Amino acid sequence: MKRAGLILVALIALEHLAFLVLEMFLFQTPIGLENFRMSQQTADTCVVFMRNQGLYNGFLAAGLVTATLARSTLMHRFCLVCIIVAGIYASWTFGELGAALFQALPALLALLLLELGNRRSA
Repeated sequence: MKRAGLILVALIALEHLAFLVLEMFLFQTPIGLENFRMSQQTADTCVVFMRNQGLYNGFLAAGLVTATLARSTLMHRFCLVCIIVAGIYASWTFGELGAALFQALPALLALLLLELGNRRSA
């Protein structure tokens, strides 16, 4: 269970690195405009906010990598709960389930797998 949880954590970290690239570097390109369904004018207005958001996603990825390297259950819990809350909030504010399914659900599954793995090894 724990190994499956750690594999999922690695995939989630990669996902958040991809968010960083999309939000910080590709936001105003056709890829970013299509992904976020917005016009160039709107993207030009929001670019500073999106770069900031991308940086936060990078911090989440770094937290997961650090937690894994440090073998820190507490850090895993913290980072995964932050991702779950962010995914739920994004789904609520955008009125779509996409963020919850793409962001929060994998983090919840990773958290459950890690917790089950920790209980078996204790």
